[in-house]
Amino acid sequence: MTQTKISSQVDNLAVTSFSKKINSPLTKQKITVLQVNLGKKCNLACTHCHVEASPKRTEELSTEVCQKIIELIKRFPQIKTVDLTGGAPEMNYGFKPLVEAAKACQKEVIVRSNLTIFFAPGYEDLPKYFAKNQLRVVASLPCYLKSNVDKQRGVGVYNASVQAIQKLNQLGYGQNPNLILDLVYNPVLPTSDRFSLTPEQQKLEKDYKVYLEEYFGIKFNNLFTITNLPIGRTKQYLQRHKLYTTYLKFLETNFNAVTLPHLMCRNELSIDYLGNVYDCDFNQMENLAATTANDEKLTVAKLLEFDNLDVIKEVKTANYCYGCTAGSGSSCGGALV
Repeated sequence: MTQTKISSQVDNLAVTSFSKKINSPLTKQKITVLQVNLGKKCNLACTHCHVEASPKRTEELSTEVCQKIIELIKRFPQIKTVDLTGGAPEMNYGFKPLVEAAKACQKEVIVRSNLTIFFAPGYEDLPKYFAKNQLRVVASLPCYLKSNVDKQRGVGVYNASVQAIQKLNQLGYGQNPNLILDLVYNPVLPTSDRFSLTPEQQKLEKDYKVYLEEYFGIKFNNLFTITNLPIGRTKQYLQRHKLYTTYLKFLETNFNAVTLPHLMCRNELSIDYLGNVYDCDFNQMENLAATTANDEKLTVAKLLEFDNLDVIKEVKTANYCYGCTAGSGSSCGGALV
């Protein structure tokens, strides 16, 4: 694990703008992934959540926007993966219609689940639904130790997550090659300026697998390590603790240009519950909208009107992009290099 203390002298230096650091525009590639944020409703309110989701939020996909996204899925064979997120995507309108439309078109469907939703009233059928539709489950388990998970996500979340994974295992997840279960690690939020990059992904995956199988009989496929980007609740936390600038500088100091060709924003579109289009989920949360070469803001309706998914020439970037390019890199699929 890389650990660095940023001195007060460095803290006073300005963070180099990400666009200047990469020295040339980040070009968009052919779109193969459609990630849809169905809304902000969630049964949890995690301290690190960049979406700022919670049980109190009510924003979710509308029927009209859902139908337009289904039309995108049906119209464009180049879409290989439909990635459903939230909030808890399962709680927001459109989850099952989008799953079934994507599966009917033989797309890979990812559901980014917090696992504890399986025990919320009305959602007890989800494990069997996931297995029936062969959904790829990407589940948040930010540590294999109880104390760290409950600190980030709430008391009792660890035990509920373990029980949820056991339910998935009983249905064949983590063992049947058609039922993929991936877990996601993210670091505990820092309490001082001794910041750390995410641990080496393969080694940490081995540690997870040994511990979870020994104590709970749990099996899973892959571990994804994801850096805490300084947006949403993480940004608010860092600002409260006067660590925001130093954390950004730490990420910049660990910038790795080798990650750039592998960034998820280059071949995906991120769609919000209103039907607006972004280069990635992080830009979505910061309201940094994707635009055409003519600087026209993109929506799902516009993509259908253009009859073209590949209208974005350059990815919109900001300084929080250092979070995806520090060290081994970070994406919704874990480390990049």
